Amino acid sequence: MIVVAGEALIDLVPVALPPGALLPRPGGGPYNTALALGRLGAEVAFCSRVSSDGFGESLLAGLRAAGVDLSLVQRGPEPTTLAVPSLAPDGSASYGFYVEGTADRLFTLPPALPDGVRALALGTCSLVLEPGASAYEALLRRESRRGVLTLLDPNIRPALIADPAAYRARFLERLLPHTSVLKLSEEDAAWLGGRVDDWLAAGPSAVVLTRGAAGLTVRTREGGEYSAAARPVTVVDTIGAGDTVNAALLHRLTARPGGPVDWPEVLAHAAHAAALTCTRAGAEPPYASEL
Repeated sequence: MIVVAGEALIDLVPVALPPGALLPRPGGGPYNTALALGRLGAEVAFCSRVSSDGFGESLLAGLRAAGVDLSLVQRGPEPTTLAVPSLAPDGSASYGFYVEGTADRLFTLPPALPDGVRALALGTCSLVLEPGASAYEALLRRESRRGVLTLLDPNIRPALIADPAAYRARFLERLLPHTSVLKLSEEDAAWLGGRVDDWLAAGPSAVVLTRGAAGLTVRTREGGEYSAAARPVTVVDTIGAGDTVNAALLHRLTARPGGPVDWPEVLAHAAHAAALTCTRAGAEPPYASEL
């Protein structure tokens, strides 16, 4: 089983008509990753704290429909976090957030995960918003120590980070030493200000960099470097594309645990899945049958 831990929220996505209207869509990096894994046919569980309000119920219904295990989900009466993406002409998105007093940031460290868990993925807002951020960090450290493959996607949202220097220090000194695979975008890398060699030296065995229309690249601790081209598609928006990459990476990396990684094939699989997500409004990752 793969466990995805982190926030579930509602994206208020702009629509063309009527002018200025916003359409509520399920979202959040970890939520999208879990949804994508379920649609790819992976055995996956979501680990988070979700509101008992109407939005929270709809979020869980979406995961349930994709076959995601919800036994690790905590519930609370606080409202659901809201994100408001602004879309650029090329379909890329930036975000504003409504996070004060919301349910997902009150996540607490769960008991030990089941022995059958092979991988754990974390990222985005859940790494920033306290007190939940410390609980997610503790989960990462605990599961890494017992040999679980861990994937970290910082998915930087500058509007949420009050102290960038403190966040960068936490990322390098407290998160990376317990990370097996670091996946980040070129924009994330520029904001963090580090180098791939430094990140590899801190802990991960591989760093996967997403480069938009230029595709994906991975660097490994052993010195290997591999790339895959992006699939040419008509982009509606890029919401959820990076989260779909997370899911596709984990889907392939856990298929043959302990064996050599065919990185060109893994990256090509991720590029294909992400491209299909970009052809749809909001975070709508593909099903296995579409690949």
